[in-house]
Amino acid sequence: MRITGISTHVVGTPWRNLTYVQVHTDEGITGVGETRMLGHTDALLGYLREAETNHILGSDPFAVEDLVKRMKYGDYGRAGEIVMSGIAVIEMACWDIKGKALGVPVWQLLGGKVTDKVKAYANGWYTTERTPEAYHKAAQGVMERGYRALKIDPFGTGHFELDHQQTLYAVSLIEAVRDAIGPEAELMLEMHGRFSPATAVRLAKELAPFKPAWLEEPVPPENLKALEKVAAKVDMPVATGERIHDRIEFRELFESQAVDIIQPDVGHIGGIWETRKLAATAETHYMLVAPHNVGGSVLTAASLQVGFTSPNFKILEHFNDFADAEIKKVVKGAPQVNPEDGCFHLSDAPGLGVELDVDAAAEFPQQQARFDLWAEGWEQRKPKGAQ
Repeated sequence: MRITGISTHVVGTPWRNLTYVQVHTDEGITGVGETRMLGHTDALLGYLREAETNHILGSDPFAVEDLVKRMKYGDYGRAGEIVMSGIAVIEMACWDIKGKALGVPVWQLLGGKVTDKVKAYANGWYTTERTPEAYHKAAQGVMERGYRALKIDPFGTGHFELDHQQTLYAVSLIEAVRDAIGPEAELMLEMHGRFSPATAVRLAKELAPFKPAWLEEPVPPENLKALEKVAAKVDMPVATGERIHDRIEFRELFESQAVDIIQPDVGHIGGIWETRKLAATAETHYMLVAPHNVGGSVLTAASLQVGFTSPNFKILEHFNDFADAEIKKVVKGAPQVNPEDGCFHLSDAPGLGVELDVDAAAEFPQQQARFDLWAEGWEQRKPKGAQ
């Protein structure tokens, strides 16, 4: 079997473009991959056009390791977010092809399942007025849909510091959310790499009474010493990793022991097998894995293949029941959270178990998507001028 070409399809919303890539073969089997770029979609498409000629055409889709190696190192320049995301969408599609050709789900090819279900947590649910009352109502809605966990960044446009008044308001938002979801649901606290170590530590202590399940990206991701400083002073698990785009670059993070939960994005770190390798390394450091997942249903399906096969997999992020939920229709067989237990359940469907509906995808053309974390109202995910 050989790859005969690729086709790209961008599904657009005001705040995110989702790039779907179909990989076609000479035996008529087509695989699909997905990633979500922030402001770099056209750059990704340009890279894929060159990579198709230089590396992808004529390749054996079963030889995933060889194709990833050639795409990562065959252009000599160091691979960053765009290249690793391009590798990821092709890699996912190759696993999808392998599974379909063999008639088995991808998780079976990764060593088999270690669990029948993966817990989900909701994100993108607080696209509403930024008040305790509105957040309380929205959080109740999440629980009513069967989720047992959710994540929130309550810090507005805070950057490096958060003054006393803003701190009190952020605390009031978290208090409202905890009251809405009850004591048993998990509440993940997101900082988006906003703060100085001193501010992150102070805020973590202010919010500790509400029992956060983790403290995510408390400081900007470039400085591990700053992260170590926070980890040494807070009494809750620390999570990070979504903005690391190469498995090898996690080495210093592992050595530092500054985190408890790593959050690679399957769509940015080279795909399913790269993430599974990373999960195995994390296991040797007694760390859990909870992938960043702000994509659509194909990326969710790909992330679940890692989840079903990794003993140290904690939970999977899910946006698509809340923020622009209508885009779920572009994927047939989209994974769904079971409202009975708040989990994704194992699927025996071959490959990734999903198919891209090209006609449905065309209903959501690419947009000048923009997500500005420092703009007022960013949490509503509706850029200025968007309807």
